[in-house]
Amino acid sequence: MDLNLGLIGAGIVMGLSAVGSGFGVGIAGQAVIGAWKKCYITNKPAPMTLLAFGGAPLTQTFYGFILGFLFMKPAAIANPHLGSLYLGIGIASGLAIAFSAIAQGKAGASGADATGETGKGFVNYMMIVGICETVAIFAMVLSMISLS
Repeated sequence: MDLNLGLIGAGIVMGLSAVGSGFGVGIAGQAVIGAWKKCYITNKPAPMTLLAFGGAPLTQTFYGFILGFLFMKPAAIANPHLGSLYLGIGIASGLAIAFSAIAQGKAGASGADATGETGKGFVNYMMIVGICETVAIFAMVLSMISLS
């Protein structure tokens, strides 16, 4: 039985990205719920904009799937000798994207807490969340370049 390491790399980059998104959304989501609870306790309106913090890490799943589908292009399947390259790129970029999502979840959690408590600074906090997102975008784009 021949293993196509390139296809395994596709699964790894997709899986790691989704796992990172799951952790990031879980981390940020808990803080969003806590911030809303604080608002309800103090009879302040609960800002729905906090959903942006909770959902931001989800985008890393898309980056992993975009890369994973590129791994399955006919050239990769027809050239199994490139499998090690694809596997290495899948592991490295999958981890980078996953850790970006986790960092984004942590930053989003802090942003949600601060915005919920003060009602101020949403855009400032979202900029930090965006910087975390940039790591995943760089990982995806640089991986795409190395695949071409």
